[in-house]
Amino acid sequence: MTGVQASPVLAPPSGTDRFDRGRRTVGLIAGPVVALAVYANAGALAPAQRSLAAVMVFVVIFWATEPIPIPVTALLGLALASVAGVAPPPEVFGAFSSPVIFLFIGSFIIARAMTIHGLDRRFAFRVLSLPGVAQSTYRIVVAFGVCAALLSSVISNTAAVAMLLPIAVGVLRAISELLPANLRGGPRLRLGTALMLMTAYGASVGGLLTPIGSPANLIGREFIAELTGVEISFFGWMLMTLPIVVAMFAVLSVVLLLLNRPEVRRLEGATEYIRGERSALGPLTRAERNTLLAFAVAVTLWVLPGIVGLLVGESSSVATLLGERADEGTVAILAAALLFLLPVDWPQRRFTLSWEQAVRIDWGTVLLFGSGIALGTLLSDTGLAGRLGGSLATSLGMTSLITLTASAALAAVLLSETTSNTAAVGIVVPILIPVAQAAGVDPLIPALAAVFGASYGFMLPVSTPPNAIVYASGMVPITRMLRSGAAFDVAGVLLITAGLLLLGR
Repeated sequence: MTGVQASPVLAPPSGTDRFDRGRRTVGLIAGPVVALAVYANAGALAPAQRSLAAVMVFVVIFWATEPIPIPVTALLGLALASVAGVAPPPEVFGAFSSPVIFLFIGSFIIARAMTIHGLDRRFAFRVLSLPGVAQSTYRIVVAFGVCAALLSSVISNTAAVAMLLPIAVGVLRAISELLPANLRGGPRLRLGTALMLMTAYGASVGGLLTPIGSPANLIGREFIAELTGVEISFFGWMLMTLPIVVAMFAVLSVVLLLLNRPEVRRLEGATEYIRGERSALGPLTRAERNTLLAFAVAVTLWVLPGIVGLLVGESSSVATLLGERADEGTVAILAAALLFLLPVDWPQRRFTLSWEQAVRIDWGTVLLFGSGIALGTLLSDTGLAGRLGGSLATSLGMTSLITLTASAALAAVLLSETTSNTAAVGIVVPILIPVAQAAGVDPLIPALAAVFGASYGFMLPVSTPPNAIVYASGMVPITRMLRSGAAFDVAGVLLITAGLLLLGR
């Protein structure tokens, strides 16, 4: 990454470090204490429900405060559930045999190849080099949001933002030479804040576009299938989320540029920087072409059953065969395997991806995902989710589709501010579905609202890894992140509620 390696990325302020240490210390003590208190005072519950309630409280506190890594907490929760007699170990850990786990692993391997071979960087500079983009600070900010959104629909939002950050810093360095003398070198220009926040928030919004765009999407979709019997295909998910994602991105662009209006609007000279960086990438390499082929195979086979279903009917023999023989997890593994078969140097027997490279995928997220499904399934199987749902429906008076959908989105957004989006889905969806069923409401729309809302969490550096990455750049004052994030949280709840209710009709 010539020209941007020595970017002036700063460490997070010491106040953030002190807050994190205090949060972890409190959680380390509060987790077991509160869990024991819940167990002691939940005598009215059945034994398995009582034990699971204590385990879930422990897990939620540890997820929110992170005294130990979140994936470790998830696995520890399953082990505690087994020891406490909630269910036999094969049932507790059975979620790890789900095909969705292999969809995650396969898509992570494909994304890893895209990152290693620079396809993501090539894509980013291609978008920035579109006619007219580099002449306007507003268009540059929006273009970075588009890059982040599209990239995070196929690779993790953390990886997308980590890749885009040095590019953004390099663009800002080039732009700073074109600013008035009194603005040059300012570490916290509104332009820099807008660019950083757009990169982080755009990645979170774009992650909604495909089932693989966010762990929350996959775990939420799996819960919906298990608890309601409704299967949402890859293609169906994209058709459903596209209008909502477009509307969210439009609102995000307006909100961020209004609250962080760049000091200058027109630019001359940034085009040369972007053109030079793109030229330095050279033509597509053999490895990049192979990676594109594997990705194209995966996407084609993911959307093909949905397209065939639209053309000849979902109950047709062709559509049924595709769905049974080429489910999304199988397709992901087949496409990932191509990366180990397509050569880049046959005489040397070098292939597109080596196991040493592939093994460095985010296994923590895979473990968190499987554990989240397992804990959610236990909530349902023990009947604890049903009891909680019935109590909440009665005490809060949530009896209509509108109130349930809005409440689901709001609860998921608020929870995702302090814990991971996967954890937020694992907590909210299994409880929300029984709430809807107890109220006599179809749970699909409220459950989707919770899944979408869990991808939000824009107010704090600890809310999502993308937030933490851009905050660590030193270009985002915490007050601006709080203000911008709060505004978009509110707008997001309204958009999710309105969008899903319209789609439901």
